[in-house]
Amino acid sequence: MSAYAVAWIAILASAALAFGAKLAGHTVPESWLAHPRVHRIAGFISVALLAALFSVQAFTSGSSLVLDARAAAVAVAAVLLWRRAPFIVVVAAAALVAAGLRLLGWG
Repeated sequence: MSAYAVAWIAILASAALAFGAKLAGHTVPESWLAHPRVHRIAGFISVALLAALFSVQAFTSGSSLVLDARAAAVAVAAVLLWRRAPFIVVVAAAALVAAGLRLLGWG
């Protein structure tokens, strides 16, 4: 079997799995979803997933942990958010810090 065929089988299997997961979500009784604990847990899960995605993108390179220009940019953004700076200022400052440090060869 060629790599092309294996790739298509993997794509179709993934699509079927995603469809099955969505279909299973529609079969959950409405009374289960209306419970306040479900709403709290759903909020926590989304925050945890976003934090995990952020951590992997900001502090890893390949399979190793790194502290480079991205970490410094995150620190600058965190301080500016703590000081309640406008969001566009936070993004611009973090981008400038990351770009400046990379220009200097750090990261």
